Amino acid sequence: MADRGRARNRRGGRVDGGGSTRARRPASARRRTGAAATETTRTRLRRGLAAKRASGAAKVLGMSTTRRAAVVAIVVCALAFTVAVPLRTYLSQRSEVREQEAQQAQLQQEVAQLQDRKNQLGDPAQIEAEARRRLRYVKPGETPYIVQLPEDQPAAPPQQTGPQEVPEGSWYENLWNQVSGG
Repeated sequence: MADRGRARNRRGGRVDGGGSTRARRPASARRRTGAAATETTRTRLRRGLAAKRASGAAKVLGMSTTRRAAVVAIVVCALAFTVAVPLRTYLSQRSEVREQEAQQAQLQQEVAQLQDRKNQLGDPAQIEAEARRRLRYVKPGETPYIVQLPEDQPAAPPQQTGPQEVPEGSWYENLWNQVSGG
């Protein structure tokens, strides 16, 4: 850290054994002054520091870039699997809640209809009308009339033409003959 401002050769050692590098630089390079010289020096220093930081992180972890990427991928997959099961449970429970709420609304509507029906049947006139309509009850002295329309009559069973065979013998004899094949 002490040699930050001093130049280094390609192998990382100091030039001139720790002395200044001004003697080796050409005169044109020594004369650079102003914003351009400062900008290039700053840019070089920033690049060098960024490279040192990146190489320092690799050294601290002791892994190459590929290995670090593999570890990150494994961690991401582990997190995905950790979140997947609770998420699936949450979504399935949410759909069950919706179904139960729909069923509850339907049952509440049915209860309301049954309450209305109960209130209607609490009236004696309604009970009398139901008995007349459904059970065809009449009051004493009334004459009931039933009008049957053609579509109300049940269809007549088809009649068999020709003589019917009457089995001879008793039922168990007929059964034995059918089973024995005789």
